[in-house]
Amino acid sequence: MAEKPKENWGSADPYERYVGRWSRQVARQFIDWISVSAGGAWADVGCGTGALAECVLANSEPRSIAAVDRAEGFVAAARRNVTDPRASFDTADATALPWNSASFDVAVSGLVLNFVPDHKAMASEMARVTKPGGKVALYVWDYGRGMEMMRHFWDAAIAVSPNDSKLDQAERFPICQPQPLQALFRDVGLSSVSCRAIDIPTVFQDFEDYWSPFLGKQGAAPTYLASVDDDTRERIRALLESRLVPAADGKIALTARAWAVQGIV
Repeated sequence: MAEKPKENWGSADPYERYVGRWSRQVARQFIDWISVSAGGAWADVGCGTGALAECVLANSEPRSIAAVDRAEGFVAAARRNVTDPRASFDTADATALPWNSASFDVAVSGLVLNFVPDHKAMASEMARVTKPGGKVALYVWDYGRGMEMMRHFWDAAIAVSPNDSKLDQAERFPICQPQPLQALFRDVGLSSVSCRAIDIPTVFQDFEDYWSPFLGKQGAAPTYLASVDDDTRERIRALLESRLVPAADGKIALTARAWAVQGIV
């Protein structure tokens, strides 16, 4: 049997329905935590559809923000979504950034590191393009237990198809925990490294509001779901619906945890 694909990225609307709608809540708390002075030059590595850049522009009074992503579809969406003249969006690889060394006051990244094959190369590049004394910071979802929307999905998928457990994002992304994140930042030479959890509510209007984004083929879980047969997909859906019992108002209230890390160049 052919190996199942791990993830697909680049289509903006399905991504927004899947996790983009939650990432902005994390971004606001992340920006408050790293506390960068107004007037700085920012780099946004793996900008996606522009959620983090939007929050930087709205809350941090930057002089400029240069953002890159490998997915051309995401870059196009970010350009449509963010029209502030201080922002620019280009296609580039997180492990080979197109900027000169020591160009930025702060380099940030949201929900990207775990999908880059070489974590150290990405962190090193973020440090390289940041000025001495500047900040490097990023955040990732806690796939182990804290990102409940995805945890429920993978628990159900593995119960239905135990042989697919190796595709579970908790197993694939051990970097998404405080200790390995801090170790990574120290390994690339950053100082004053610190880490914190960012918890946000993720409230779904009903089960369909939870389930339908998983059908969008954007991200690891939706890509996996698109790769299985109709019977397996229906069994996963039915198991999830039995486990995600709504409140009296019909809503399903979950929480999502991200881990954020920052350090000084």
